[in-house]
Amino acid sequence: MKYQIVEPKLHIKNRANFSIKLKKHSLTLINANDEFPRSGDQAFNFKQNPDLFYLTGIDQEQTILLLFPDCPNPLYREVLFLRQTNELIAVWEGHKYTKERAKEISGIETVLWLEEFWPIMSSIVNYATTIYLNTNENDRYAHTVAYRDIRFIEEIKAKYPLHQYERAAVIFRGLRPIKSDSELKYIQKACDITNDAFRRILKFIKPEVAEYEIEAEIIHEFIKQQATGHAYSPIIASGKNACILHYNDNNQICKNGEVILFDFGAEYGNYNADLSRSVPVSGKFTKRQKDVYNSVHHVMKEATKMLVAGTIWNEYHEEVGKIMTSELIKLNLLDKHDVAKQNPNMPAYKKYFMHGTSHHLGLDVHDFASRYEPFAIGNVLTCEPGIYIPAENLGIRLENDIYISEKGPVDLMEKIPIDADEIEELMNA
Repeated sequence: MKYQIVEPKLHIKNRANFSIKLKKHSLTLINANDEFPRSGDQAFNFKQNPDLFYLTGIDQEQTILLLFPDCPNPLYREVLFLRQTNELIAVWEGHKYTKERAKEISGIETVLWLEEFWPIMSSIVNYATTIYLNTNENDRYAHTVAYRDIRFIEEIKAKYPLHQYERAAVIFRGLRPIKSDSELKYIQKACDITNDAFRRILKFIKPEVAEYEIEAEIIHEFIKQQATGHAYSPIIASGKNACILHYNDNNQICKNGEVILFDFGAEYGNYNADLSRSVPVSGKFTKRQKDVYNSVHHVMKEATKMLVAGTIWNEYHEEVGKIMTSELIKLNLLDKHDVAKQNPNMPAYKKYFMHGTSHHLGLDVHDFASRYEPFAIGNVLTCEPGIYIPAENLGIRLENDIYISEKGPVDLMEKIPIDADEIEELMNA
């Protein structure tokens, strides 16, 4: 991996917080993610299971973590199982963890090769009453592929059918949204790299540049600063493309008079940034473009004020919707009659602002958290209102990443230009 992170205290603390939530005499097993084939002899770049990384800091395929706090043999209360490297693997694939390096990164004393997993399990599993297993319970995930966790559940239940089984994801949902100072540091690092990439492209943009050329400038800056790469598929959407929420073809030419909507972020050490900006191709907004931009910016500033501990998710989005409605009326996109007649289940503003305002951010871009729990100190959320007007080939979205502190919202992207006049000034410097 390109990044350099060795912080065992973080993962030791995470494991301790996790273990406290377990029932007595419980054993937990967390697997690395699958490797996915890309072609006949290639795999896609490996992306670690964020739950395993959260507990260990280990960023390698074919890894299993075993936690058994009440194990009668102290040697097996925390065990990390790794794929054993050899000379052939070293030649063809390069870096793999040694036992010593894995201990240094994770803080786990017992590190064994993967071949020892089932023999160790058979020697201790019958001293456990409950086995915690993991699956992807992110609200945005639809299960269509039998990934490693699912296959593992089938295998272990076939071997040990009389044990009680529990969901580890319930515990992760409560722990992962609260970011430690160390986690916040890595999210901030991802935001800072994203800042440099945005400033880089402001100097690069001009009429007739291609969307993919801008994307190339972004990834150049990311890799230069040891980011793993994009936190998600970047959106470089000029003109009418900006009205496609998940546009990522990035293959059109940016024309004079258009606005480009960007949505991109760096990934650093498996932690993510998530930025949206909208800039004029020519370096100067038209009056109409700036009016829409300033309305979105106003909504963003007001929404950010509400990102405080105790805020309820649905109430927050309802309040943001009211502010957006007022701005859309000012822009002559809605009138008061539209609002008076609107269906409460589908407010009028949704015609121009159809997505949510915020989501949790961390080891996942849409990080694992409950949408029914109030926002809490330690949460990191995006704030990303937008207005999309297909009839005008205009889409504006602005997004920053906000940390909820004891004193209120802290903008992790406050150094990234956002004011419309500042954007124009930097583009024309």
